[in-house]
This record gives sequence, structure tokens and C-alpha cells, in this order.
Amino acid sequence: MSKPHTKIIVILGQTATGKSDFAVEIAKLVGGEIISADSRQVYKGLDIGSGKITKKEMKGVPHYLLDVASPTRTFTVADFKKKAELAINKIYKNKKVPIICGGTGFYIDTLISGQVLPEVPPNAKLRKKLYSMSAIAQYEYLKKLDKERAKTIDKNNPVRLIRAIEIATSLGKVPKLRTSQASAKYDVIYIGLNLPDEILKEKIRIRLYARIREGMVKEVENLHKNGVSWKRLNDLGLEYRYVSGYIQSGEYTKGIAPSLLLENEWVKKLNSEIWHYAKRQKTWFKRNKDITWIDPREVYERAKALYKIKKFLE
Repeated sequence: MSKPHTKIIVILGQTATGKSDFAVEIAKLVGGEIISADSRQVYKGLDIGSGKITKKEMKGVPHYLLDVASPTRTFTVADFKKKAELAINKIYKNKKVPIICGGTGFYIDTLISGQVLPEVPPNAKLRKKLYSMSAIAQYEYLKKLDKERAKTIDKNNPVRLIRAIEIATSLGKVPKLRTSQASAKYDVIYIGLNLPDEILKEKIRIRLYARIREGMVKEVENLHKNGVSWKRLNDLGLEYRYVSGYIQSGEYTKGIAPSLLLENEWVKKLNSEIWHYAKRQKTWFKRNKDITWIDPREVYERAKALYKIKKFLE
């Protein structure tokens, strides 16, 4: 079987490992353009809470799949695959190298494998039953149907839980995506950024505090003011779930200095939840044996990754 001719670089890893900066660095060195693979950065207005790269941080490198959807509507993995494939074609026409960068493993695997996801229509009767259950009960239900999918899902996100249960009920289990080079649609090099747990935990905490100081609470207020319901904000997960819950709790005082929020109980819980999310990301990525892992703090490791990339592009 001949190798696919379209060469793609994938920069992946857990949250807060520095993927965006590293992808820009690589893009500048090899003449690349970046496609974001982040399930929340696709939405307009989800900037601070999702850690969206700024124009200044892009350093002139074109980025795709940012701000392409309204936060009031669900952007699916199928939507991502369609738009990302168009972006890849455009980048190739520009005679540049496509670089996929992100931490949403499901998006990356779906795009690279080229696998067509099965069409499972919404099951109104099942959904009605699931809506009456708590997220914990939904998670336990999914675990009985598909233990493997339960390991990587956000167990506090009813939208993802309900959809996974719906698919597992219809197909027997959530289908596994092909990730091996043998079955891939593209010729791919995977570079994964990996940090020791204690270092990553501290980076997550520092970054969360920085986002709160930058006005993450105000961002959520503005999203709600512009028509994004509290339910939808809750469904968007992590920062948006916890901040919207805090605003609705009655404890929030408008105009409070962001720095005064740092010791609030919800901030501590959110910090812990982001860490659990990072662990789920690691579980997902560990399935792919083609990833070359590097410690981004080490100059030698970064140089090793660049050498591998250049050899790959030759």
C-alpha cells in the first residue's frame, strides 16, 4: 500500500503544556500554517476561558478553525472534520505545511484517520429518560455500556455523556478510531508535549489564576448577555460551567476585583477538575503509539523534535 502524499505535522498534548507557542515556533521554521484542534476555541467569544491564542501570539502565522461557530449551537466532530479538511487543502494550495495543534484527541483522531463516523440520529425516548438522571447516574450507565469510552469522557458533561450513551445503545459501543499510520488518510508526524505531573499541576493553577485576573468571569457574563443560556454555558464545560454556576449562585457581586476571587471554593474545585481533564487527555493520547513525546522545557528535546520534523518533510 502506497503512503498518503499529504504530509501533516500534529502537535498535541495535555492542557497547559505550551502547544500553541511550540506550534507557532515550528510553523515559522518550516513554513507552516496552523489548524486548531480544540473543541471550545471553535466558538466565538470563548476567548479567555478556552485559552485562545491571541493575534500577537500568532506572530503572523495564519490560524484556522478559531471563531468559526456560534456558542449557542453545538459544533460537532463531523463539523470539525469537514472544515479542517477544507483548511488542509487551502494550506497545500498556499504551498505551506499544515500543522494540527490541540488537545482534543477525538478531533485529531477523526481528522487524521479519515474515518467516517456513523450517523446515529437522536433518540428522543432515550434522551427523555437520560435528562431526568444526574450526570453521575449517566456516567455509571455509560460505564456499563462501554467501559473504554467512560475512561476518556468528561463525566460531568451531560451533553457528551448523553451522546455517548445514544451511540453506544445504537451501535453496541462508541466506535474506536483508527490511529495507526497504516490506515491513516494522511502522512503524519505526531509530536507530543509532556510535563511531569507536579509541574503540570502548578502550570494549570497559575494559568487558571491568570485567566480569572484577565476577566474570565466578565467574559461569561457577556456571553450570557449576548444570548448564550446558562444551560448552554454549563454544557460548554470546565471554566464556563464553574463560572456560570458561580454567577447564578447569588455569591457573585458585580464589579468585584478578579483577584479577590482566587481563594473562592469554586476556583479550587475548577482547578481540580482541570487537572482531572488533563489526566483524561493523557489516557486518550497514550493509545497512539506513533507519538514522539518531548519535554518542552528542554532545549535538546525541542531540537530533537525539529530535526525529526525536518527529516519527515524531506
